[in-house]
Amino acid sequence: MSSNKRKGNPSKDKGTRYEREAVNEARARGLCAERAYASDGRALGERKEVDVLVQGMRISLKRRKKIAEYLSLKDGVDGVMFRQDNGKSLVLLRWEDLLDKLKEGW
Repeated sequence: MSSNKRKGNPSKDKGTRYEREAVNEARARGLCAERAYASDGRALGERKEVDVLVQGMRISLKRRKKIAEYLSLKDGVDGVMFRQDNGKSLVLLRWEDLLDKLKEGW
């Protein structure tokens, strides 16, 4: 006897949960937040890479089992700035800190 029940993709399911968690955290702070249907920003009128919108900020979420140690935010550090050679600089912030800044009208 075979089952017609579809087994989910664990990696995709983990990503979807993460997107919902992010949107719920933003909304809990009173921010406008929306998740793109099927993790495709085109559903929100954005590029496909956009997973969520928070106060108009387009965000792509990446959840990994482990991230590079050099990207960790040590005690007393608010952000990490980095870039690849000949690339643009990027900044890593704690999600909670970003939400606070957006709440302040950043």
